[in-house]
Formats: sequence, C-alpha cells, structure tokens
Amino acid sequence: MNPMSIDKDEPSSLLSFSTNHPLEQFVLLAKGAKGFACAELIKQVLEAPGVHVFGELLEMPNIKELENGPYAAHFKTLNLFAYGTYKDYLENKSEYLELTPTQCKKLQHLTIATLATQEKCIPYSVLLKELDIKNVRDLEDLIIEAIYADIIHGKLDQECKRVEVDVALGRDARLEDAGAIADVLADWCNACEAVLNSVDRHIQRANHHKQRAIRHQQAIEQEIVYIKKTLKTQAESEDSATGGGTETHSAPKKNSGKGKTPRNAAKFWQKNT
Repeated sequence: MNPMSIDKDEPSSLLSFSTNHPLEQFVLLAKGAKGFACAELIKQVLEAPGVHVFGELLEMPNIKELENGPYAAHFKTLNLFAYGTYKDYLENKSEYLELTPTQCKKLQHLTIATLATQEKCIPYSVLLKELDIKNVRDLEDLIIEAIYADIIHGKLDQECKRVEVDVALGRDARLEDAGAIADVLADWCNACEAVLNSVDRHIQRANHHKQRAIRHQQAIEQEIVYIKKTLKTQAESEDSATGGGTETHSAPKKNSGKGKTPRNAAKFWQKNT
C-alpha cells in the first residue's frame, strides 16, 4: 500500500502563523485584563481555533502576575500549551486546568508537532503512547486533522505504520533553549558549507573532465585531417606514377590493294603470248 498523502485544495504556508495569527486579539485584550479576566482569557485562547503559539501572551505583565496566586493553574496550563506535550499533561493533571475535548485535541496536535521536530518518520507506536490513543483508526483521524489544521504537512504510511512529516509548525521556544537552537543552526550551517564545498569539488572535477574531453576531441579531429591529407597525397602520387609510365602504340595500317600484283597475272600474260 502506498503512503497516503493529504493534499488540500488551497495549500497554505506554515510560516503564516509567525506573522498573522489570531493570538494578536488576545494580546490586546490582556493589556487591560486583570486577575479573573486574565484567567478567563487564557481559557478562551486555549479553546480558540488557529492559535498554536502562546509566547507573546506569556510575556504580558498581566499574565505573568497569575504565576503565583489563585490562578496559578491557568498560568501553568498556558505554559503547557506553549512548551509541553499531552504526556506532560497526563503525568501531572492535578497541576493544570481540566481540559475540554477541544483543548485536549489541540494539545495532541501540538504534541505531534513536537515529535516531528525530533524525527521525520514517527512510528504509530510512539504516537499511540504519547497521545494516549487506543487504536490506529483514531490516531490516523487525529493526524489528518492536524494536517488540515496546518500543524504538520506530510503523509500517512499505513503499510509501515508511521507518519512521514515534511514540515511541522514551529512551537514556542524557552530562553534556555536558545543555546540548543544556536547549536542546531550552527550544525546546519556547517552542513550547508560542507555541501557547497562538495559541489565546488564536483564542478572542478567536471570542468577538468570536460577540458580533457575537448582536448581529446581536438586531437582526434586533427588526426582525421592529417589522415585525409595523407591519403589524398598518396592518391595523387599513384595517379601521376601510373600516367607517366604507360606508352601509347598505334595499330598497324592495312595495305591497300593498289600496289599488289595479282597472283595469276604472270600466267595470264603468258597465255596470251
């Protein structure tokens, strides 16, 4: 069975989430909200479709005030959606808000995005465990929903029981992750440099082979010209030698009968005398 690719009628770019996303309206509302209003705002943003990054909202002073106090669970839950996974939620449910089905599904989608940054071919067995899903059918439905929600782009390989991810949504990054991100980018730059060097070497080698082939072709063409001239000269020499060594002989002329004496002429005259 071939991998099942999910193609949408109007392809969109995952990069659009970094500029124009619905989080902006919640950031504006957070500027004038306090306490309970901020807590309710967090519930709304976790429920809102199309909102998958939360770092900008976490940086708002009014939201930070919720870290310690009666709404600490709201703040921790927002952090969970920004940086955590569904498995983190299951392991520490008491520290977070009780999630609605919509919120659970969103967190599962974000978990898929996190797993996609670790490996491009994610086995179903890993996804079933990380997402706490009991059967493959429900898992594939969830993956298809994630693809249509622009969380990931990829295809299902039902034969090998895995999802092959082409690109995934970038999640929020903590400040302490900056060093690791820089290392990854440095490794990527080094890999690009190595590829460029390899390409340059192949280009030089190809140019060298090309020049050698051109010189070889020119040598063959010169040899062909030389052979043609040699053959032409030999042919002309043979023609001239053959024409100078032959002599023309004229065929002997037949004698006319006027000067001949008939055989019986003497006898004829003798008879008359």
